[in-house]
This record gives sequence, structure tokens and C-alpha cells, in this order.
Amino acid sequence: MTDSLLPFTAVLHLVFARLHLRHRPAFDEVEPSATDRGAVSIEHVLWYAAAAVSVAVVAAIIWSQVRTTASTPVQTPSAP
Repeated sequence: MTDSLLPFTAVLHLVFARLHLRHRPAFDEVEPSATDRGAVSIEHVLWYAAAAVSVAVVAAIIWSQVRTTASTPVQTPSAP
């Protein structure tokens, strides 16, 4: 890191830490049922499903391009 970026990063981390701790209640004040949303929410499942579908689509596109390139015949070099 450059010398001018280091103080900026330190101040940014301090501000973020203070803001983050302000909104975070202590463990004694929170009931377990108030924050417990279960092991996995439907939103997490949908995000992971969307990510899996997008990875599968990109992989299929790349694989089709690889197969097209591999199926083209190789031209043999001709002697002069």
C-alpha cells in the first residue's frame, strides 16, 4: 500500500467498526427465537440455485465452443 492510502484505510476500518458495533446488540439482550431463522432460509436456497444455474449456463457455453473448435479439422502445413 502507498503511504497516502494507509491512513485512509485505517480510518475507514475504524468508522466501519464503530457503525457495525452500534447496531449489534449484546448477547444477553437478544432472545434466541428473535434472531433464529432456521438453518437455511428460502432466500439462501434461491440464491444458491440461481448461482448454480448461471455457472451451468456459462460452462455449457464454454464447452460448446471447445467442442466446436475441437471438431474443426487441423490443416496440415504444406511444404514450400
